[in-house]
Amino acid sequence: MKSYLDEYRRKLITAKQAASLVRSGDIVEYGQFATKPIDFDVALGTRAGEEGLYPVTVRTTGTVLPVPEVVKGDPEQKTFLFGSWYFTAVDRKMCDYGLDVHYPFNYHEATGLLYNKDYAKRWPSVWCAMVTPMDKHGFFNFGLATSSNRPEALNARVAIVEVNENMPRCLGGFEEGVHISEIDYIVESNNSPVFSLPPTAEATPEEKVIAELIVEEITDGACLQLGIGALPNTIGQMLAQSDLKDLGVQSEMFCDAMVDMYEAGRITNARKNVDRYKSTYTFCLGTQDTYDFLDNNSMVASCPVVYTNDPCRVRLNDNVVSINNILEIDLLTQVCSETKGLRQISGTGGQLDFVIGAFESKGGKSFLAFRSTFEDKDGTLHSRVRPLLTPGAVTTVPRTLVNWVVTEYGKVNLKSLSVYERAEAIISIAHPQFRDELIKQANEMKLWRPTNRIP
Repeated sequence: MKSYLDEYRRKLITAKQAASLVRSGDIVEYGQFATKPIDFDVALGTRAGEEGLYPVTVRTTGTVLPVPEVVKGDPEQKTFLFGSWYFTAVDRKMCDYGLDVHYPFNYHEATGLLYNKDYAKRWPSVWCAMVTPMDKHGFFNFGLATSSNRPEALNARVAIVEVNENMPRCLGGFEEGVHISEIDYIVESNNSPVFSLPPTAEATPEEKVIAELIVEEITDGACLQLGIGALPNTIGQMLAQSDLKDLGVQSEMFCDAMVDMYEAGRITNARKNVDRYKSTYTFCLGTQDTYDFLDNNSMVASCPVVYTNDPCRVRLNDNVVSINNILEIDLLTQVCSETKGLRQISGTGGQLDFVIGAFESKGGKSFLAFRSTFEDKDGTLHSRVRPLLTPGAVTTVPRTLVNWVVTEYGKVNLKSLSVYERAEAIISIAHPQFRDELIKQANEMKLWRPTNRIP
């Protein structure tokens, strides 16, 4: 068997040497989520303020801690302009200080953008991601995010891997790694711990009610997509304790509760039409226990995001159930899931991908869930069901694509309803304190008629 050690030694450089390859005007792409490089970022950050090095655009998808050195070490943005395709809490806080910018897109488009030459000017000049150590066949595994790492590596002027022994090896799919012949340089990291989340916080009483309403709609053999946060994990935990059989997974994210479902015997993937007996996902952001579960586990398949998220592929499985959080909905039933007014909170991510794919699946259902109210800093209660979306809010899901909507006050299926019926339905699951005012506003918007009724 061929040995790749000589090639490995030739391509091995320090993080400082790797950072020196970045030029003025470059687009530097970091790996997504927990595959964001650490040592390379620290070395690149030391170049802040270097004469003649401006602008350098640095992008990632879903920034995790530590705060990137290219941001922390360059608060005046003399050299680096940082942005993210999806916002985490870290991105949100940096954006509040003007140190981060959002790139809107539907997550499944990432791969297409990187293979379509019409967008070549936006391809990364330099790509660097955290990967596993090289295997005996010369491959570095992308670990916790296959996502769009491979096309980024193949289309960058310079492709660099940062090897970390703590990165779990996530197998089972395709495009989950890159060969040593396909990359230019190797950096051996200091093997810092891979970013992980603490255990999910206990669900609120409202979230538990919402979860119960959704679990009622899930049947044997359903193929699940769960988003991030307490609610999807609560649903997963309820499913683990249920008597449902042969559940499947096709999800952009592999979340902690899926481990519970596996261990309870609920997930078998036996009824999937494609990738039978495999849970397909494109990234994981969870606890270390979840990472340990994924490591070298052939029951799960890490695949590129276009494969997991393309609505045309999602619909190939029957009974797809998509579950995602939203921030607010208006009486026109437009949904915002990513901004609070003009403040960027998260991103479209794969929400719209799965809203479309789940509905088009035979027997499929898409659920958009949220707590009906929120309290401001003064303790005043506000409705998340609004006459119109908050000024500046982004429409994440157009009203034509909204299927099921769920709050702690009930669930409604908006498909095929008229504008009058939609307003009536959405008001019926608003907090009772706000229903009379919402009816008044619906009437003023000509979305109400005498035959409308709220129980």
